[in-house]
Amino acid sequence: MPEGDTVYRTAHNLHAALAGELLTRCDVRVPKFATVDLTGERVESVGSRGKHLLLRTETALVHSHLKMEGTWHLYRPGTRWRRPAFEARIVLGTEPWQAVGFALGILEVLPREAEEDVVGYLGPDLLGPDWDEPEAIRRIEAEPDRAIGLALLDQRNLAGVGNVYRNELCFLRGVLPTRPVAEVPDLQRMVGLAKRTLEANKNRVERTLTGDTRKGRQDWVYGRTGQPCRRCGTRILGGTLGDPVRPGRGAMDREIYWCPRCQT
Repeated sequence: MPEGDTVYRTAHNLHAALAGELLTRCDVRVPKFATVDLTGERVESVGSRGKHLLLRTETALVHSHLKMEGTWHLYRPGTRWRRPAFEARIVLGTEPWQAVGFALGILEVLPREAEEDVVGYLGPDLLGPDWDEPEAIRRIEAEPDRAIGLALLDQRNLAGVGNVYRNELCFLRGVLPTRPVAEVPDLQRMVGLAKRTLEANKNRVERTLTGDTRKGRQDWVYGRTGQPCRRCGTRILGGTLGDPVRPGRGAMDREIYWCPRCQT
């Protein structure tokens, strides 16, 4: 599941392949932007902001969000794609590489000056140069009655935490995802742990929160409903946690997992 570490790594790989190169092909397969042609422009940089990927040319910003199924692949020209062509939303070619964005949840091509319009609302980026721990804590604490599992997932508080991380962080800190922010002991340690775990995984193909990279051993509670807790043996429980619809925010209803003994 793409989270901040996955997007960071994707952007890093795209930057290494494309930065400084002239685009020799531009095929945008989204109706609104189908006539856009960036051929002849130089790619200046590719970076991430939370779970958003930002490819910058001399005049344009290619903004994408992977959502649940999206991914970017790099191919040498003439190489067969590993996903079907009908899933491709954009193809950007240079002389040495083709970058293909598949099943992207969001894809838009905007003027460079529009960057803050699309990502300016985000909180401090856990993997970005603007990381500001006190500001992230301040934003979370601004809603003391909100469930910590919702506060961690809100990209306006801190950018990069997805559903896997929020469940794992709550387990590691021994709190239920439903516990109100005001009742979470040492919120600074929670936020600091979020930073450290994303940093530890940003260059790994196989994410791990347990330290074990073997398949099925990477997570403490995520996706493990009915299985024994790796610490105490109690059966892991699962459910959903939703946010009331709020102006400009919308509702979230995502899976949560917890150990009823290790978390309170």
